[in-house]
Amino acid sequence: MPHYGEPAPTGSEAGAESEVEVRIEAEAVARAAHAGQRDKAGRPYAGHLAAVAEGVRARGGDAELVAAAWLHDAIEDGVLSEEWLEEAPLPQRTKDVVRALTKRPGEELEAYAHRILATPGARLVKTADIAHNADPRRLAALDEPTARRLAHKYATMRAHLGLTPAD
Repeated sequence: MPHYGEPAPTGSEAGAESEVEVRIEAEAVARAAHAGQRDKAGRPYAGHLAAVAEGVRARGGDAELVAAAWLHDAIEDGVLSEEWLEEAPLPQRTKDVVRALTKRPGEELEAYAHRILATPGARLVKTADIAHNADPRRLAALDEPTARRLAHKYATMRAHLGLTPAD
């Protein structure tokens, strides 16, 4: 992946090798941006990002969607800015999916779900995100009220997106 100020690859240079570079660069940026951040159970947050990226890959997502999976919480969590995303040397599709998955303060779930459904690839990334977040082993590591609240939240989002618990 080119760094700031470098031209983007074109033609044959932009093939499979650049797809791998997009994924690797997104992973490196996400790991650095979320360094020191912990999930609700106290585990390194990068473990969640890795699981979502693997879930996207396992569901048939390409390198652009795997890159979006690595970055899916970065803007919402405030570890990267919208300005960073705008200037980042990422495919437009990756940026669009990250934006679609960034829940805005006070935003209703219906509006959030509508944006996800309207953005090609975003539903796949959100499916992997919910699958990991709602994993009973992850929920079991939380206190009962938090686990119950989150299980309800994920079930509601699944319904808005037309997903089943098996998705």
